[in-house]
Amino acid sequence: MRFLTSILVALASLTSFARASSASANDEKAKLKIEVTRAVECKRKTKTGDTIDVHYRGTLAADGSEFDASYNRGVPFSFRLGAGMVIKGWDEGLLDMCVGEARTLTIPSDLGYGDRGMPPVIPPKATLIFTTELMGISGVDKDEL
Repeated sequence: MRFLTSILVALASLTSFARASSASANDEKAKLKIEVTRAVECKRKTKTGDTIDVHYRGTLAADGSEFDASYNRGVPFSFRLGAGMVIKGWDEGLLDMCVGEARTLTIPSDLGYGDRGMPPVIPPKATLIFTTELMGISGVDKDEL
């Protein structure tokens, strides 16, 4: 009976340790970092459902290599915010932004391309850095901005 009790106590201890380790790992999970590099005052900020036009440059945090940039094409990228058309880091990081505002987004892999990456340009579990500039909000008149 003592042996069985000892095993149950050991299992309970291991379970508690595993839960604490899991909670600690979740607390340490990387979060989206938003740095406003050019602030702009406005009446109308971006919100979920807006179709926005964004110029951007994407680089890998690991080595700074550029993997994509709308600037190179000369045309901003247009998409509906919050609709899952882009990575989660963009859907979250470009909310409440004014036209003309610039931000640098540091996006952990779980809000980017995750464990698989986007070979061959984005490796698995890559942290991404995007410099972004909001060029426009479709359907919103300039006098509303």
